[in-house]
Amino acid sequence: MRLGVVGFGGRTCGLVYGPFREAEPDIQVVGIVDPDENGVRQKLSESDRKKAVFYETLEEMVCKAKLDALVIGSRCNLHAPYAIKAAKFDLPLYLEKPVAVSMKQANDLEDAFEKSKCKVVVSFPLRTSPLCAFAKDLIQNGAVGNPVHIMAWNYVTYGTVYWEELYRDYKITGGLFLQKATHDFDYMSYLMDSPITRVGAMATFQKVFGGKKPAGLVCSKCGETDTCLESPINRKRNNSGWHNNDHHCVYSLDCGTTKTGTNEDASSAVVEFASGAHGIYTQVFFSRRDAAARGSTVSGYLGTVEFDWYENSLRHIRHHKPFSDIVKAGSGLSHFGGDLELAYDFFNLVKGKGQSRTSIWTGIQSVYTCLAARESALKNRFVKVRQTGQSG
Repeated sequence: MRLGVVGFGGRTCGLVYGPFREAEPDIQVVGIVDPDENGVRQKLSESDRKKAVFYETLEEMVCKAKLDALVIGSRCNLHAPYAIKAAKFDLPLYLEKPVAVSMKQANDLEDAFEKSKCKVVVSFPLRTSPLCAFAKDLIQNGAVGNPVHIMAWNYVTYGTVYWEELYRDYKITGGLFLQKATHDFDYMSYLMDSPITRVGAMATFQKVFGGKKPAGLVCSKCGETDTCLESPINRKRNNSGWHNNDHHCVYSLDCGTTKTGTNEDASSAVVEFASGAHGIYTQVFFSRRDAAARGSTVSGYLGTVEFDWYENSLRHIRHHKPFSDIVKAGSGLSHFGGDLELAYDFFNLVKGKGQSRTSIWTGIQSVYTCLAARESALKNRFVKVRQTGQSG
């Protein structure tokens, strides 16, 4: 099975040589579009290194590499432009999230796929994770009755990545609703079986990260490493960092400003569903260690279903019977098992069987929700969420 890849960074490399190879051992990376050829070749397996050809454009790769499928894992602001080009070809596509970072990109993407034969798997592994799928089955089978409310949370213990790596470039990421909540808004709509139609959001900026340290500053060039909690030595001492290597300063001018655009320390949203139900979502990016938490609580008159991926457990409480259940799930899987499920979906598309559970339309709809949340937080008002299929 011959894959063409646009953007072979760490995430794509982990997918290809992790869940993708597990689902389909005989895949070969035969074509790559990426400006960092030397860096990418170091990531490739020995067999792929010998066979992979680098191309200047997606179109050239499709025409010359005899591909069975495409993978787009470029920087976030390039997802939509490359996907629009891919829409012209009848090749199964695995597309990283967020599928767009602006309203124009999302509109253009919707137009491109309206009549396209290209079938897409969007990287929304939370929706397809076994724990979420189990919760969905319970809810569909009446565990809560009619779902009336959902509460979802995400306490991110590796959040410094959004201030010390390329993710801090707001022009690339579009902010953390698009980076993180795109997953969560999607699975919330999935569990509630209804699209989000209105959002009221707020965000907290530069109370923790960001600041006025010099641009380009790294820990190894800083005189405050003994006292700074984000220095490699203190992260190692306190077991408080997702890595302990030299890195860019999380308090520098490079992190942006509220005027030029910057990521938020924390953000929250109240959401309304087309069904009339509502819910709340919150995400925090300065949490550490055992504070890691991601999950949701779905409530109806008949019961409550609550789960957390980090706890790998689900709880079902019956409101009108004296019984409650706790179910444990497997652990140690990429994105809680969702990446492997998406890999199976992707390769089933390549083989001409099965359907994508995370189509391009789920990706675009999530972007519309995230853009509404971002606008709401910046303008301090409720914002209607554009729905796919609407003109204008």
